[in-house]
Amino acid sequence: MTASAAHGVRLGPAPTTPSSRYLDELAREAARRAALAAPITSDHAGAPAEVRRALADAVEAAAPDLARLADRIFALAEPGFAEAGSVAAIADALSSAGLPVEVGVHGLPTAFVAELPGGPADGPTVALLAEYDALPGIGHACGHHLIAASSVGAFLALAAVRRRDPAALPGRVLLIGTPAEEGGNGKELLARAGAFDGVDAALMAHPFDADVADPRFIGRRIVRVAYRGVAAHAAAAPFQGRNALDAVALNYQAVGLLRQHLVPGDRIHGVVVDGGERPNVVPERAELEYYVRSETTDGLRELSARVEDIAHGIALATGTGVEVRWDPQPFSLPIRHNGPLAARWAIAQRERGRIVRRAADAPAGASASTDFGNVSVRLPGLHPVIAVAPPGVALHTREFAEHAGSPEALAAAADAAYGLAATAADLLADAALLTAVRDEFADAGGPLDVEGTFA
Repeated sequence: MTASAAHGVRLGPAPTTPSSRYLDELAREAARRAALAAPITSDHAGAPAEVRRALADAVEAAAPDLARLADRIFALAEPGFAEAGSVAAIADALSSAGLPVEVGVHGLPTAFVAELPGGPADGPTVALLAEYDALPGIGHACGHHLIAASSVGAFLALAAVRRRDPAALPGRVLLIGTPAEEGGNGKELLARAGAFDGVDAALMAHPFDADVADPRFIGRRIVRVAYRGVAAHAAAAPFQGRNALDAVALNYQAVGLLRQHLVPGDRIHGVVVDGGERPNVVPERAELEYYVRSETTDGLRELSARVEDIAHGIALATGTGVEVRWDPQPFSLPIRHNGPLAARWAIAQRERGRIVRRAADAPAGASASTDFGNVSVRLPGLHPVIAVAPPGVALHTREFAEHAGSPEALAAAADAAYGLAATAADLLADAALLTAVRDEFADAGGPLDVEGTFA
């Protein structure tokens, strides 16, 4: 008799291993599309060649320090709104380079802002955004330590160029630290506090398993559905109760049935966060939490309405009360990519030996969300992804965390630092590019009233 059996534990089958067939097909399709895709080109000259060379040299000089910064943040693995050590490491790196930084801005203790000194007050303003929060349990399985290192590296490279020739970068450059991307939507909180007021474009790059200029990131809302029942003894008088857990079970099933009718790309996934206290008491309270996702803002509205209808219908069916709470943290909207900015990123990455594809020439496998979406509908934005892991290695997995902590990933962060710095310099130096960026943003609908989206 085993020790487990002696204690009344019977071990059943182990979890099965998911098939790699779908991911293998995506990889083959990605290779096919990549072979057929035309290179991404830009209609604009961007910054002069000597500025780009100076930026590349500055990134090369800073690369060892950027690697140490990334390693430090990776080791700290601090969750959202608790990234004090990570922010301190970034602040130390900036201070060592003679760049002032203000920590604890816009009401968020782990947000920060730094500005390159010496810029003209009347030029355009470009903001580089840094993320640095980790996931509980699996650390930097989204690679935010690399986002921080690449944006800091771009800022340091631009600072080096400005010191040599202040006229080379005719505008303002900000570095904004944005906490709690994972679930806390720090960028939306910063936006509501005015952090992006007066900014002409926001730039950042995200680690991934491919190099894509305009990756697909969809919108996301969070909803909590709490049912209120009537407690009763589950054996002596169950007929006197109203079972809130029954309502939760029916809700989970009904949402599961809804999935058959979702449009391609929409997602709903949830967990039971409260299922009662003891089996011999009819649960008087039970609660679920769902993430509701869609590729479009209108789709997010429609799907939200269906989820709410399910919640109320099941309350009637089970004789329970229900409370539906949307967005305990701010929602995330789908990203609005800016073509002229994405093209300049692709040009810069080609200089680093990387081939960047458009999403249309890459497999549509990922359905993640990001709070950068809320920035990108307020002002023009750049949010490409850069390969730090083999194709098919998904974000938010231990496998991705292993790749994100590798020497190859640190080299990718240097490539991203150059790409961000060069794109920022392009925007500051090329008035025609700035006009094209603004025009495309206006043609896409201009700035949205984000806070009123679901009012």
